[in-house]
Amino acid sequence: MKTGIHPTYHQKSKVSCSCGNSFAVGSTKEKLDIEICSQCHPFYTGKANLVDAAGRIEKFKRRLAKKKQ
Repeated sequence: MKTGIHPTYHQKSKVSCSCGNSFAVGSTKEKLDIEICSQCHPFYTGKANLVDAAGRIEKFKRRLAKKKQ
């Protein structure tokens, strides 16, 4: 391996989320600012809601019911 071409690896880089959560990870950057983390992401918190665009779910259920008849 060539010497002097690799970035410095920080074992405990501080990650700060916009929700106020902070934790440490290994990274080549010393400090990371992120917008969304696992504490505030809707998928992980269970607050995700499915958006039914133009009744697609109902349309699918009607087609499925016709197919079964």
